[in-house]
Amino acid sequence: MSNALVSVSGIYKSYGSLEVLKGINLSINRGEVVAIVGASGAGKSTLLHIIGTLDTPDKGNVLLDGVDVFAYSAAKLAAFRNRSVGFVFQFHNLLPEFSAMENVMIPALIAREPLKRTEERAKALLNLLGLGSRASHKPSELSGGEQQRVAVARALVNNPALVLADEPSGNLDSKNARELHQLFFDLRQQFNQTFIIVTHNEEFAAMADRKLVIRDGIIAS
Repeated sequence: MSNALVSVSGIYKSYGSLEVLKGINLSINRGEVVAIVGASGAGKSTLLHIIGTLDTPDKGNVLLDGVDVFAYSAAKLAAFRNRSVGFVFQFHNLLPEFSAMENVMIPALIAREPLKRTEERAKALLNLLGLGSRASHKPSELSGGEQQRVAVARALVNNPALVLADEPSGNLDSKNARELHQLFFDLRQQFNQTFIIVTHNEEFAAMADRKLVIRDGIIAS
C-alpha cells in the first residue's frame, strides 16, 4: 500500500496567457515536512492552492489520501477541505472581533462539531502552543508571533492529515520565525501530520525532510 498522502500528476495552470505550472508531478508521504522554494512568480503558491483545493488545475490530477478530490461536487469538496486540510498563510487572517479561542474554533464549528468538544480541543491546542493564558485576547492584543501561533492552532483544530503553509514566517522576526519552524516539526512528531510549506526562508528549507525547487513552472529538483 502506498504511503503517499499527496499525489499530483501532470498539473498545468495558466492565468490568461500566463502559463504558471507546466506539468507538475509530485508525491508526498504521510508525516513528511516538505519545503517548496523558488523565485517569486515561479508558481509555488499556485501549486499549494491547487493541492489544498483552493484553486483548480487546467489539467492533471490531485489525489489526497487516494481520493480524486476534484471529482467531488463543490459542496462536498468544501466539506472535505475544511476537515482534511489545514491552512496557515503569511497574513494570519484572524477575525479581529473574535478572541484567540473563538478564532481557533471556527473551522470546527463550520464542520458542525459539538461546541463542548470544540472548546476543549481549541483550549488544548492553545495550551500546547503556549497561548493558554491568551485565549480570551483579541488579535490586536497579541504579538505577531502569537497571532501566527493562533493561526496554526486554527489550522489544526479539525486534526487534518495535511497542513499547508504559505510563507508562514514571512512577517515574523528571526526569533519568532525559528520558533514557528520548530513548532511544525514538534507537531509532526506529536500528530504525524504532513506539512507542505512554501518559504523563502533558507534556514527552514534546509531543516525540512525534502526541499523542492520550482523553476519556470516545473519542479527542478
